Amino acid sequence: TCAEMATVPDDFNIDTPRWDQSTFVGRLKHFFNITDPRTVLVPEEELDWAKALVEGWRAGLVPPGSSQEQLLYAKKLYDSAFHPDTGEKMNLIGRMSFQVPGGMALTGCMLQFYRTVPAVVFWQWVNQSFNAIVNYTNRNAASPISLRQIGVAYVTATGTALATVVGLNLYTKRAPPLLARWVPFAAVAAANCVNIPMMRQQEIINGVTVTDEDNNELGRSRRAAVKGIAQVVVSRITMAAPGMIILPIIMEQLEKFAFMQRIRVLHMPLQMLLSGGFLLFMVPAACALFPQRCSLALADLEPELRSSIVGKHGDKVPYVYFNKGL
Repeated sequence: TCAEMATVPDDFNIDTPRWDQSTFVGRLKHFFNITDPRTVLVPEEELDWAKALVEGWRAGLVPPGSSQEQLLYAKKLYDSAFHPDTGEKMNLIGRMSFQVPGGMALTGCMLQFYRTVPAVVFWQWVNQSFNAIVNYTNRNAASPISLRQIGVAYVTATGTALATVVGLNLYTKRAPPLLARWVPFAAVAAANCVNIPMMRQQEIINGVTVTDEDNNELGRSRRAAVKGIAQVVVSRITMAAPGMIILPIIMEQLEKFAFMQRIRVLHMPLQMLLSGGFLLFMVPAACALFPQRCSLALADLEPELRSSIVGKHGDKVPYVYFNKGL
């Protein structure tokens, strides 16, 4: 029996974002909500409760007395911990809500240990391992990827990062000290350009499912996949840029002071703390750069798919839509 939802407005829809997703500010508020790092501390039972409540609402079965605030909180937990395509619980490390604690630790270490090649290689390897987990977790799950392809993507991206970082490390030995501090960012940016497309290669090979405005499936498009993945690459590089570019400048100036030279043991914790401050804002800001429900004009689709859609729907579908991943 459907329970009465006396405290929930009649027009409430749990799957409609609370903020306008066609604007950057609306998307920023949305991602501030679901990338909230506090959600990584929520117990498994509470996440399962949130999923049950969200799915119960979708089925028209909500416990009596449920309030709109409870439903919104449940949806926040659901969006932070469950994959949008499959509804399966994502591993903790791969969740966007883990980007602040995970990213601040790794960024702090990469920016601190940049002077020797072995240290740089080790931390880039750790960072690329973290990125591989994040990219796999946030892929478009409608395009499965084999273990072999995951392995190739991981090795290729890690190799790209290491080659970039070792090459630049040697190049910057005679350059101003600040340039050496920027080497980790160059490696992260280069690896993102390889890691994400490789980890999501099945989408490029087989295409992603595209729908009309009402979510009716229209076919699969490789061009849509390329657009979505390119936007994710830009977002990830943007996410890392301010912390990894501005923080070295700050540290370069701070280290000129005598008190900073006396407390070298605190340099890494300080860089972690500062990078966490950057990421707290940049994770949602970078995710919000492009709409999650990405669109592509009918004219930009592959000719065969375009012909198929026009044949079935005429000119009623000017744009197609798809989940670009994160």
